[in-house]
Amino acid sequence: MSPRSASVNEELRRRSRERLLRATVELVGERGFEATTLGDIAQRAGTARGLISYYFPGKRQLLQSAVHRLMHQTLQEALEREPRPSGPDAGRELLARAIDAVLGLAHDRPLLMRTHMAGILTAEGFIQCPEQQRLAHLLRETVVAYGSPDPDADYPLLRALLMGAVVPMLLPGAPMPRVLLRAELFQRYELDWELGFPPGEEPPRVTRSRGPVRG
Repeated sequence: MSPRSASVNEELRRRSRERLLRATVELVGERGFEATTLGDIAQRAGTARGLISYYFPGKRQLLQSAVHRLMHQTLQEALEREPRPSGPDAGRELLARAIDAVLGLAHDRPLLMRTHMAGILTAEGFIQCPEQQRLAHLLRETVVAYGSPDPDADYPLLRALLMGAVVPMLLPGAPMPRVLLRAELFQRYELDWELGFPPGEEPPRVTRSRGPVRG
């Protein structure tokens, strides 16, 4: 039997890595971070335990990459959902979809996202990984489509605003409602409530005035 080509080996490594990321999201979402072991993740992924160390320095880094992958997939699906945005207001629709996608993850997967945010807010901070870079690229493209005159400045601001909205949604015992946080973000970017994927609630009154990022 001839040895596998480099491209075949690379594809096998990619698939193994994705299985580990998918298993991490599933298990941490079910059990929480502390109750999930690397052995559990390897078993769910159908891979050897030692393979995790080949790809990731530790469990926290594995979780961040796994959640960033989930966020990227969720955001991409939201941006590409039919009907695809077109015309002069396409950028506004795309930004609304991006906001709804991120807030929706916090709403639908609170345990997973709470664990993820706790890791980011420690000294470890953001893990620079391919999944985080793909997510950043997609958010930056959304800012460009919205009409930002300075994407390099406006993308980090959007990221910070989204993180600032997700954290209060996840506060144990005192979460802020998604509808209110959505209204704040939509007002900042001058987005109509009907854009994106509106929740089945009436928009609250938001009286504080903020200027939009776009030029």
